[in-house]
Amino acid sequence: MRNKHSKRKNIFIIPIILILITIGVVFWVMNKNQFNNNDYISETTSVPEKNEGDNIESDNEINSSNIVINNDLFAKYYEQAESLLQSMTLEEKVGQMFLVRFPNSGVIEEIQNYNPGGYILFGQDFKNETRTSILQKLQECQNASKIKLLLGVDEEGGTVVRVSNYLAFRSSKFLSPQQLWASGGLSAILNDSTEKSNLLKSIGLNMNLAPVADVPTKYSSFIYKRSFGRGAEETSNYVSELIKTMNNDGMISAMKHFPGYGDNVDTHTGVAIDERDYNVFETSDFLPFISGIEAGAPCILVSHNIVKSMDADKPASLSQNIHNILRNELNFSGIILTDDLAMDAVKSYVENGEAAIQAVLAGNDMIISSDFISQKQEIINAVNEGKIYMEQIDKAVKRILACKYMYSII
Repeated sequence: MRNKHSKRKNIFIIPIILILITIGVVFWVMNKNQFNNNDYISETTSVPEKNEGDNIESDNEINSSNIVINNDLFAKYYEQAESLLQSMTLEEKVGQMFLVRFPNSGVIEEIQNYNPGGYILFGQDFKNETRTSILQKLQECQNASKIKLLLGVDEEGGTVVRVSNYLAFRSSKFLSPQQLWASGGLSAILNDSTEKSNLLKSIGLNMNLAPVADVPTKYSSFIYKRSFGRGAEETSNYVSELIKTMNNDGMISAMKHFPGYGDNVDTHTGVAIDERDYNVFETSDFLPFISGIEAGAPCILVSHNIVKSMDADKPASLSQNIHNILRNELNFSGIILTDDLAMDAVKSYVENGEAAIQAVLAGNDMIISSDFISQKQEIINAVNEGKIYMEQIDKAVKRILACKYMYSII
C-alpha cells in the first residue's frame, strides 16, 4: 500500500514542478526584454533630480555631459548677467573683455571713456603707495566705473610678490608655496592664503592671479620656483584646497598656465616650444587643472607656449584647439583669459598686429592687455565687419558679468 501511495503522489508532483519551471522561464524572458529596452534609452533622456539622502556614489554613473550642463559654475548668476547684458552697447561689452594694465596716469578718464572690465596692477603701482592711498585710488576707480571692476594682481608668494614686496603693506614678503610647505605643510599654505586674501581685499583688490598649477620636472626650469614643485598628484591636491580656500575668502583665483608650463623657457622674452606628447598632459599637466575646476575655480589663464601635440602653429593663448580641449575635455565653464598679449612669444605669430582679434576667435573671454584702447577698437571693428560674431562676444561678457555677481563685485 505504501508503494502505491508514493507512486500516486509522484504523479501530482512532477506536473507541479513543470508548471513552476515554465512560469520561471516566462518571467525571466519578460524581465530580459525589459532590461534590454532600458539599454537603449535615448541619450537625451533627462536625469532625475537628486533628492536628499541619495547615494553619492550613484551620481558618478551619470553621463559626464549631463554633469557639465547641470554644474555650470556661474549658472545661478546668468539671469542677472543676461539682464545687464541686454542694456549694454557693443562698446561696453567689448570693454568688459579686457583686464588692463594699470596706467601711470589718466585712469579715471580711461574708465569713463572706454569701460574696461578690470585692471591688473604690478609692482610699480604699489611702490610709492600706502594701504590708505591705494585703497582710496582703487575705490575712486570703482566709483567711476559704470560696471564695477575686476582689480587683480599677481601675489603668488616667493619670487612673484607685487604687494608684499613693500613694507608699507607687509613686514615681510609672502613666502612661496614650497617654503610654506617645508615649514608647516598644507595648513601653512592655506592659512597664508587667507592672510593674503584679507590683505588684498583690505586695499581694494578682488582678484589674485594664482595659484600656479604647473608641474615642472626640473629644478632648473623657469617656472619651478613658482610652482608647488611636488609632482602632479600632490600639486592637484594643493590646487584644489587652495581654490576652495580662496573661494571661501571671497577672492577670485586664476589658475595658470594652461595647458601646463612644463620645463619650457620664459615666454616674456621669447618663444617656448613644447615638444611633449599629448599623453604627458593627460597623465600629468592636466591633473591639477582638473582638480581646480572640480573645486570651483572661476578663471584659468592660458600660456603663450607653442604646444605641438595640440597646435603646432599658434601659441596656446591664440589656439582654438587648445581652448576647445579646456572647454570640452576638461569641462571648464568659467572665464578663460590670456596671458599678457604684449609678451614677445606672441608677436612672431600674429599678422597685422591682430593679437586681440585672434585671442577672441580662439575662445578667450578676457584679454590681459598693455594696449587696451587700440586692441579694443580692433575687436569692435572685427565685430562690425563680421569677423567675430556677436554671439561670441555676448557669451564671453555674460560669463564675466556672472562672475562679478558671484563674487559680489557688482
